[in-house]
Amino acid sequence: QVQLVESGGGLVQAGASLRLSCAASGLVFSMHTLAWYRQAPGKQREAVATITQGGDTNYADSVKGRFTISRDNVKNTVYLQMNSLKPEDTAVYYCHVQLRLGYWGQGTQVTVSS
Repeated sequence: QVQLVESGGGLVQAGASLRLSCAASGLVFSMHTLAWYRQAPGKQREAVATITQGGDTNYADSVKGRFTISRDNVKNTVYLQMNSLKPEDTAVYYCHVQLRLGYWGQGTQVTVSS
């Protein structure tokens, strides 16, 4: 019954910003580490950012300083604020939570043109 529903992707020019949202249900949201991953065509899925129960964050080196992960435990939503977007950020972005099994959102497409 765990469900993650993502939104906020789109087509933007380099240098623009987007905020991705992932609304979760079927879990006690505040008790889990949440993550954003991305996968570009022909590439492996990679972790972009994580946020722990206590609010500690980690970022891939490629996005550090540009992306910010945050969570709203009241709304059961995790966000990824993406600034200064680059064409190499183009990918499908997924939110993820690891319980006994791992759960993924459906993904939202982010396309950054040069």
